[in-house]
Parts: sequence; C-alpha cells; structure tokens
Amino acid sequence: MPGVLSMRSNHIGFQGSIKTSASDFIVTEIDTLGRLLSESTAETLGAFGDMPAAPNSYCPQSSHRPWPEPPELHREEVLGPFDSPSHAPEDGLSPAKGSTEHMAGAAPEGGRHEAGFTLRKENLETLEAISYLSSELGVLPSDFSYTGIKDKKAITYQAMVVKKVTPERLKEIGSTIERKGMKVYNIHSVCQHLKLGQLKGNHFDIIVRDLKHQSNDSSADLKERISEAFENVKTKGFVNYYGPQRFGHGQNVQTDQIGLALLNEEMVKAVKLFFTPEDTDDPVNQAKRYFLQSDDAKGTLAMLPEFKVRERMLLRALNRYGVNHEGCTRGWLSIPHSMRIFYIHAYCSKIWNEATSFRFMTYGSKVVEGDLVLSEENVDENSSLNDRVHVVTAPEESANKYAIHQVVLPMVGHSIKYPNNKVGQWYHERLAKDGLQTCRFRVSALQLNTPGCYRHILKYIHNLSYHFLEDNEKEIKTEEDSHLNESKASLLLSFDLDPSCYATVCLREIMKCDL
Repeated sequence: MPGVLSMRSNHIGFQGSIKTSASDFIVTEIDTLGRLLSESTAETLGAFGDMPAAPNSYCPQSSHRPWPEPPELHREEVLGPFDSPSHAPEDGLSPAKGSTEHMAGAAPEGGRHEAGFTLRKENLETLEAISYLSSELGVLPSDFSYTGIKDKKAITYQAMVVKKVTPERLKEIGSTIERKGMKVYNIHSVCQHLKLGQLKGNHFDIIVRDLKHQSNDSSADLKERISEAFENVKTKGFVNYYGPQRFGHGQNVQTDQIGLALLNEEMVKAVKLFFTPEDTDDPVNQAKRYFLQSDDAKGTLAMLPEFKVRERMLLRALNRYGVNHEGCTRGWLSIPHSMRIFYIHAYCSKIWNEATSFRFMTYGSKVVEGDLVLSEENVDENSSLNDRVHVVTAPEESANKYAIHQVVLPMVGHSIKYPNNKVGQWYHERLAKDGLQTCRFRVSALQLNTPGCYRHILKYIHNLSYHFLEDNEKEIKTEEDSHLNESKASLLLSFDLDPSCYATVCLREIMKCDL
C-alpha cells in the first residue's frame, strides 16, 4: 500500500491468508438507520438518506447495529469541500456547509423516478460492475449513483440507483448479469439518487486461513496472541490509511500515477498509463498492448470487449481527435467526471498516507503544537470547515488538551490548511518532488477542481467478534487449555467500520503483517 509504514500498537500479531476466495471476504453496507443491506434485508435501500420507496416496496425491521464510541472519543467523519458532493474523493466525506453545489441526494429535476436496487457482486470492482450494467442497460456509467467503492476480490452488497431505467427494465437483465458475477435485489422506484458516504458504515465477515505464529515468535500460544491483538486494536484503534484497492493493488500501473500525470496536465502520458496492460493474454490486455504499440484507436476499439465502457469512450475520442495533447484531453473529457476525478483523488490519497506515516514517525501519538484538530468550540451553522479546523497551540500541547484520535491531516487541494509544524513543511517538499509546488489542484481543461478535505489519522473498530474454525469449518474448542493446530486453524471475524475505512488496513494492524 503506497505510503503505509506506521502501526498504532506494539503487539506481536500473527500470520494468515485473507481473500483465499471471494466468499472469505464479505462486505455489507450498513444503512443510515444502522441496518445491514444484504440478500435477506435487501429492501432497506430506503434508509439510505430516507429516500421515498415505491408503494409496493417492503422495508423489514432488521436489527440495528450498535455503534459504541471509544473512551472519550468524539467521532467525526472526514469533512471537506469537494469538487462536487456526488464525486467526493472517498466514501464517508461530507460537503462544506453553505455549499451551493447540486446535492447528490436531492430529487431530480421534474420529479423523474429512478430505479433503486441492491447490487451483489463477486470478484468485480464497483466501477467495472457499473460498466457492465451500463452496457446492458444502454445508459452511461455516470447515470449510476452509489455510496462507496467496494472491494474486488470479495462478495459485496451495496445500494445503487440508476437514472433513465425503469424497475421493469432492470429486472430483465437479471440472468445476463448473473453470468458476470452480479445479482440485483429489491428493485423499486425512488425519487432520489445516492451520494458517496451516505451510509453509516460497512460490515465485514472475513475468514483468515492458515493461521501461524509470526516467524520470530515461538513461545506463546497462538490463541493468546490473537486475543491480545484484538484487544489492543479495540482499545487503541488503527492508523486510518487508504487501502490497496484505492490504488489498483497488484496492477502494473497504479491509479495514483495516472492522477499525477493529470495534475501535471500530461494528457498523453496519462492515456498511455491508462492503457498499460497487465501480464495476461486475455482480449482486454491484448487490445491495450496493441494500442500502446500502434496508437491505432480504431483498431483497438474493434478488439476491445463491449463491457469496457470507459476504455471505449476514450478510444472513440482518440479516434476522432488523434493521440496528441488535444486529442487525449478530449478523450479524458469523454469519460464521466466521477471517473476522471477518481485518479486525482488516488494521488491525493497516496500523499495523505505518506504524510500520516511521517506524522507518526516524527511525533508519535502525542498531540503537538501545529497539529490540526477538528474543534466544536464556537461553531455554528454558518461556520466553514476551515473555521472548525484548529491549529494546536503550545499551551494546549503542554496542557494535553487534545488526544491523538482528534488529529486530522489534509487531503491536498486548494482550499485546505496545512499543519504548522514539520508535517506542514513535509507536504510542501513532497508536492515539489512531484513537480506540483505551484499546483492549484484545478485542471480546467478537464473540468476538475479539487479543494481538498480532512481525514482523521486514527479510527476504531466496532462490534468485533470472532471464533476459530478448522478446515471443515466446524468451530474448534475454546477452553482455556485448548491450543490451535496451526496447519488447520482458521479465524472467522466479524466487525463494522466507519465509512471510508479499509478492512485490509485494520487487519494489517491486527495481524502485524502486510496483506
């Protein structure tokens, strides 16, 4: 994971394998009323922003998720002004107060109805799933709204809304999309679309297989090591890094590299990076390889499968305008705004990860002069976000007025303030290293505008439970004198996280190993 170096606690941890199969990693959205959105409770879409459901829709009384607060923790989501609330850089973000931008949860003009549904996907990225769906339905990817991006190698359940499609039409494609690893549930009419972060959080059911001691740890009982790890993270929290799926984990070119090229307005370079193939010989990567070798947009279009909607949009523009600066600029403009800004935000997320690592390595868990905290003092409804971001003073440091869970760091942009200490200096030096020392975080040619936002450097896990399994998935004995058979033992854990928190990051803190 780019920039991920620090750990919050110092327990020893343990080793294991995650995502051995998609069914080992199940992600379920928790709606704004605290209810799980899954096959059995899929009809709870109306709770996402209290959207009016169709008269025939049914909302069962599913159990609510308790959301305990860590001791003395005043929990805030990441806050900030954005390019547009519906295109926030992460799920879990909130628009600035007083914003006159169109709110993503507002009713569409003319009161047109849209189709709301629950999407179950397996081994698919969220944007890839949307590309498939838009191709089948004959609409644009930008016609879909959702509350957040979900893991690829997983089974995930999430709420979605699509414009210009009736519930009846959506039902017709059920058997077709099932072959692509998707199912849709609770299809009904709604009058509002979704915005990123419009949920309480995400619930995770994860199996960690092949449990082992750390290589340098042979003295303790493995069960005790695991129990110690969970207790530490429950008490101390975890460093709130952006996870690997934010950057295209395992890909030859990561999304933050494309974002940096776009910020530097290197449009041709960004296109070439976008079409960099993986080390496989499937039709998609064959087409990408051909394009890089030939610059033949028309020929590449003929080779590329129909479901690669983003790539095809870009190639059509390149075929019309040429593979040059102007043509590539028009190509980027041809894909939805939310997809263009995604790459910029990936770069900003990488910088945030690196800044957070530097902050912990430099100052540890002590709140120091110049740190940024979110303050509720002297705040009213007319206060701007920057009014709420307080710079810690020397007397406040001496008095230990603030705790580490209150500290935030900025996602870079043109409307944020930086810490007034070594971390702020680090930001300026780091951006200069990438040629962005004078960057305004506006790319007018692409209609991209990134004001920035703030994110807590520490988060906490909620509703954690776990038990042990053997290979046949029967629960093993848990008496005090029982020991785990390392060659057979697996761990089933269940927990909730706030919006924009990554389970892989939380597991890294628990297990003390990179995943």
